Amino acid sequence: MTLLHRTLLAALLLSGIAIAQTKPAQPAAHTAKPAAKPAAPSEAAAATTVLPSEDTVNSFLFQMFGYDPTITWKVNEIRPSEMPGLAEVSVVITNAQGANPNRLLVSSDGKHAITGEVLPFGAKPFDNARAKLEKGVSGPAKGPAKAAVTIVEFSDMQCPHCAKAAPAIEQLLAQEPEVHFVFQNFPLPLHNWAEKAADYVDCVGRGGNDAVWKFILKTFEDQANITAANADEKLKAIAAASGANGDEVAACAAKPDTKARVEASIALGKSVGVNSTPTVFINGRSLPGAAPVELLKKIVDFEASQK
Repeated sequence: MTLLHRTLLAALLLSGIAIAQTKPAQPAAHTAKPAAKPAAPSEAAAATTVLPSEDTVNSFLFQMFGYDPTITWKVNEIRPSEMPGLAEVSVVITNAQGANPNRLLVSSDGKHAITGEVLPFGAKPFDNARAKLEKGVSGPAKGPAKAAVTIVEFSDMQCPHCAKAAPAIEQLLAQEPEVHFVFQNFPLPLHNWAEKAADYVDCVGRGGNDAVWKFILKTFEDQANITAANADEKLKAIAAASGANGDEVAACAAKPDTKARVEASIALGKSVGVNSTPTVFINGRSLPGAAPVELLKKIVDFEASQK
């Protein structure tokens, strides 16, 4: 591989989610902990896919980025992809600009990797993701349940880009009152209180639909004042200010079934290709949540016209 090719690949990896979550994380050791064992997308894919070892992935990344000691990485997951014969590697690469989730697709012979966006293809390219989402969504929702257009947002309560995107989503929903909207938790592993906040969102949402939207917006507004050390205190207070019972929500957030629901939401997101936040799906079509309102509205109107 030439220096030019290596440079291009490095650029692709580091710029893969330029408009998504990039909050700096603690540098990860080059030899990360073993990736969590995920559920295979399908038995057929698992049976025909050879997965690279984590050591091989780390060695590859060392060859790509070892020249710069300020670049670190962490391998989060290695699993069969939706495409037969290709392994999917999720990795967080951290540089001076922040921590960037990225995805590599690795061939079964272990000799080639693909970076960049992989698009669904076919006459109805978004139907597969749409069906998975319709079956699996469990987060708080608003708008008519039988709407022609459903928007699903995967979000992280500690993600600054999610906080910035929230008003735009609210603006879109105000302009499109016939849309069905679902909020799904997707706390990123690089954040130290996001998972706890997701637990609170789940519990507030189960207690009252009006309160959960207030809770989400108030938590986004107060992001800068929340830390891992004070998260319970702050989130409990925000829950109470949003109209929920703070003590009951805090107790609910600590329960195993709540954490299981959040984990199920994360698994759903991964099954439709989510690896950064915010990610929005409009009838199964994936878009970065930071996309302009005008673009989102055009796609909503287009999808509504297909009925």
